[in-house]
Amino acid sequence: MKRYLIFAAIGPFIGGLLLLFATTYASGYWAETNLREVGKFFSTFAWTLQYSYLFGIVPSLMLGAIDDILFHLPRIHYVLRTLIVGAIAFAASELLYGSRGPDQGALQFLLYGLVGFVPSILSSWLAHRYVDEPQPVHSKAATN
Repeated sequence: MKRYLIFAAIGPFIGGLLLLFATTYASGYWAETNLREVGKFFSTFAWTLQYSYLFGIVPSLMLGAIDDILFHLPRIHYVLRTLIVGAIAFAASELLYGSRGPDQGALQFLLYGLVGFVPSILSSWLAHRYVDEPQPVHSKAATN
């Protein structure tokens, strides 16, 4: 249950921030940056945070479920599990957001892919760090 809470709390927050950054960068907003523009960016993020959670909670929980399923496969190391969840999130967010807008190319592919990749990697790592129980070590001496 804690794993899902981590994914639900962190995923929409970081994903919403990165999605706002990707769209503002793709629109040319960061061409001439000053402190006032950065303040507007974070103000917009604060105003749209509720929508990030509204639309981001279900995909984050789905990635948490994938992480939970992979946790129960004993041969998958946590690093590989984190990378698999990140790759799935990268592909899903790229397919969902990447075709929006007039821009195309590698930069847009990377920016919109990172919208899903970064929060899922962070959430999976935190779930490993604070939720996963240590697996018992099986040795021949312990079985005798």
